[in-house]
Amino acid sequence: MRILLVEDDPLLGDGLRAGLRQQGFQVDWVRDGLAGERELRSGAYTAAVLDLGLPGLDGMEVLRQTRAAGGHLPVLVLTARDAIDDRVRGLDGGADDYVVKPVDLHELGARLRALVRRAHGQVQEQLQAQGVALDPAARTVTLDGEPVALSMREFDLLQALMLGAGRVLSREQLEQSLYSWGQEVESNAVEVHIHHLRKKLRPELITTVRGVGYTITRTPPA
Repeated sequence: MRILLVEDDPLLGDGLRAGLRQQGFQVDWVRDGLAGERELRSGAYTAAVLDLGLPGLDGMEVLRQTRAAGGHLPVLVLTARDAIDDRVRGLDGGADDYVVKPVDLHELGARLRALVRRAHGQVQEQLQAQGVALDPAARTVTLDGEPVALSMREFDLLQALMLGAGRVLSREQLEQSLYSWGQEVESNAVEVHIHHLRKKLRPELITTVRGVGYTITRTPPA
């Protein structure tokens, strides 16, 4: 799950990035509002953590411009402004959640996972399809109740496909969910991971839509 972090404090930003990466998130970090607004429009992220007190462009203006442009990315506002009026302004301004600093990293991770579930119409914490159950918090996968060992990339790819169950995701979209800035992407990485997932889970779990991408349906194909 690829997350955009927009935070200008170097110590806090470094700690947040490290803590979220330990929970399995891919994190890209920018330090000013202009860069944050640009990246929010890129479509490369599953969710964003946005500070309000940013140089270049205030976080509320970043949020306003993003929503005005039609952006629907889940955004969690992280700020030192703890007045009720500030929280109300943030939520009314388009934020999906609002957390006051300092924040527990595990709570932050849980809130992000919940935002992403809601954005994809998922009610339960576990993602399920065709006897496969994926737990984003524990980073575990079972097949018909039996645990299955996946690599980090295999897990992240399966999660992206299960979050988008019923939709066809292109190779580019899947690559964006797997890799953050500076990480080398091999040309056939997605295909290799999908091959491994089919072997470890069910061959029919992931359907190839030729020339378009890949998809998972919640029920087995007829």
